[in-house]
Amino acid sequence: MEHEKELGFNSLLIHGGMSADPLGSATVPIYQTSTFAFANVDEGARCFAGESDGYIYTRIGNPTIAALEKQIAILEKGFGAIATSSGMAAVSTIYMAFLKSGDHIVSTDAVYGPARGIMESYFRKFGVESTYLNTSDLDAVRRAIRPNTRMLYIETPTNPTMEISDLEACCAIAHEHGLVAVVDNTFSSPYLQRPIELGADVVFHSMTKFINGHADIVAGIIIAKTEELYLTIRPAMVGMGCNMDPHQAYMVLRGVKTLAIRVARAQENAIQVADYLERHPKVAWVKYPGLKSHPQYALAQKQMDGPGAMISFELKGGLGAGKVLMDNVRLAMLAVSLGGIETLIQHPASMTHSKMSRENREKAGISDGLVRFAVGIEDLQDIIADLDQALARI
Repeated sequence: MEHEKELGFNSLLIHGGMSADPLGSATVPIYQTSTFAFANVDEGARCFAGESDGYIYTRIGNPTIAALEKQIAILEKGFGAIATSSGMAAVSTIYMAFLKSGDHIVSTDAVYGPARGIMESYFRKFGVESTYLNTSDLDAVRRAIRPNTRMLYIETPTNPTMEISDLEACCAIAHEHGLVAVVDNTFSSPYLQRPIELGADVVFHSMTKFINGHADIVAGIIIAKTEELYLTIRPAMVGMGCNMDPHQAYMVLRGVKTLAIRVARAQENAIQVADYLERHPKVAWVKYPGLKSHPQYALAQKQMDGPGAMISFELKGGLGAGKVLMDNVRLAMLAVSLGGIETLIQHPASMTHSKMSRENREKAGISDGLVRFAVGIEDLQDIIADLDQALARI
């Protein structure tokens, strides 16, 4: 659409990335095909040479997937996007596109567990070094950079400690040293935070979470700030076969249309739930960017358009009390993931971050008693009543 730059965020969710369908379909059709026929041999040759926009094979590109890629690139204000089969496929693609043996990466210590796990196991085997630290400490970030550092990989807010890193400052440090600045924006979605506007080179999402929002699809996406970065990343995805399926793309295109109203509703609930938990006598502490008690509250107000729907907290009884709580909730589901319409509760130390050593978890602030609460869009009184009855059992 020629007037996309003039549209507001909600309008872009509905109309961004849409192209006129020759048969008048109101939604992007599902091109459920593995391969595409060429008009003639010369056209096929032009497609393989990159001289034509025609499609060849779904691993390389597909109209349904392309519509989703255009949509998310518009929302994140990037040059282009590369859709992947999962969030971890996006992480793996980024690592493969930019890192080689002898390179070094600096990253957030409380980053999504598997993203750190594959770096410290598989990529370490191939000679890639890594340093994990609290990237909200800018001096620590500067000290960690070595002559062979290639990438600064930030997650903010962190999963699950809810630390906030200064994206503008971190990206500036990365660029001073010639590093690629990569940001995992899954927790916020482009509705609440747009890292490219703050200096990031590459942004990615597990679209399984807020962008799709219905706990029925696993998907990832990478957004590149420039054409040069895009052309570095896309061949890595194609070569490794991390592509998305057309039906998967269609489902995310359907889910993303309601991103703003879903996140706004979940965030409205989360603000009240965080306040309830902070005042509860059985709660030791709460980490939520919307609370003034959060150590980076002012920074969150500056770089985010809202505090989001993710809360971490610990009960005064530690892990034992947390287990009682998690085993007795009725409305909230004891399940990993986040960003769906339903409220989820989980224990990071034994679930999402269990592959990290106890020492590394403790350094990252992931205590054994930490509970992660992903607030959904149910009625607020029902979420709080559920917590009330479960906390009463402790």
